Amino acid sequence: MGLDDRKLDVLRAIVEDYVATREPVGSKALVERHQLGVSPATVRNDMAVLEEEGYLRQPHTSAGRVPTDRGYRLFVDRLTRIKPLSPAERRAIERFLIGAVDLDDVVHRTVRLLAQLTRQVAVVQYPSLTRSAVRHLELVPISTTRLMVVMIADTGRVEQRQVDLPGPIVPDDVTDLRRQINEALVGRRLTETPPLVQALVEQVAPQLRPTMTTLSTVLLETLVERHDERIALAGTANLTRGSVLDFHGKLRPILEALEEEVVLLKLFGEVEPPSGQDQPGWSGGGDEPRLRIRIGDENEFEDLRSASVVSTGYGPGSTVVGGLGVLGPTRMDYPGTIATVRAVARYVGDLLAQN
Repeated sequence: MGLDDRKLDVLRAIVEDYVATREPVGSKALVERHQLGVSPATVRNDMAVLEEEGYLRQPHTSAGRVPTDRGYRLFVDRLTRIKPLSPAERRAIERFLIGAVDLDDVVHRTVRLLAQLTRQVAVVQYPSLTRSAVRHLELVPISTTRLMVVMIADTGRVEQRQVDLPGPIVPDDVTDLRRQINEALVGRRLTETPPLVQALVEQVAPQLRPTMTTLSTVLLETLVERHDERIALAGTANLTRGSVLDFHGKLRPILEALEEEVVLLKLFGEVEPPSGQDQPGWSGGGDEPRLRIRIGDENEFEDLRSASVVSTGYGPGSTVVGGLGVLGPTRMDYPGTIATVRAVARYVGDLLAQN
């Protein structure tokens, strides 16, 4: 059956009170704290309906009600307002991030900031090479037969490799190769580069082809073949701040899951719905990256089914290069967390766009 506005108001009030107090919520307290415009008896009837429909549960006989995962999901889906960040919070985010000196600093400042603002576990995925473009490629002579290849992505990510050449090379030839490689690859998505690298072998002067052939192998490894992704994590201690009941006695499995990088990449690295269509748990779009909220049993990892994950993509302009977000108990301040995750993602994207 559908829920009328009054029952939705009752559910919203119960979620807000339970998040704030960690105590089961009774009808009398609801009437006292919220302007519902009805009697405690009417609220009790509404709570009974919400419980029957699976949105609330009663942890103990004669106790008040607490939201279920389904109740939190309805609350999140029907959010009519996202708690706005205060001017002071926005200034604090900007000041904290603007001082970053390089990509590593941006990522580590971001993950610490998210953990501090949300009081949850924060995760930031480094910009993914598969979503990045080439900003510059540098060839640095180490000796006459060895070069350092340095690839700088448009996100500020830097990859470098040493390469042993098949024979000696003079500085003018290094300069010529550097120019041709950059003319072919700068501005291209890394995933687009393999045929361009292969074509360079035929395009360079005949005497440089053996060197370019060796370089092409290293370039392909640097640009495309490396799929390792990096994750930064902060705020794990926040999980132990609240009540053990928040995680139904399953805190240890959650902590163990957070040590698995593949789990974190699955949770925070998927920044668009698989089909590009509207999918359950996803919201937003348009000018902002989509936000994904997984609540309790919606998490595919069994060890995380007493937790919620709020994540989104970030990147310069409309380009998404990585994911970030937070993990915490299902008893989470969803409006505040959503606003913070979105704001931080927007600031990080603006910072990357300026570099």
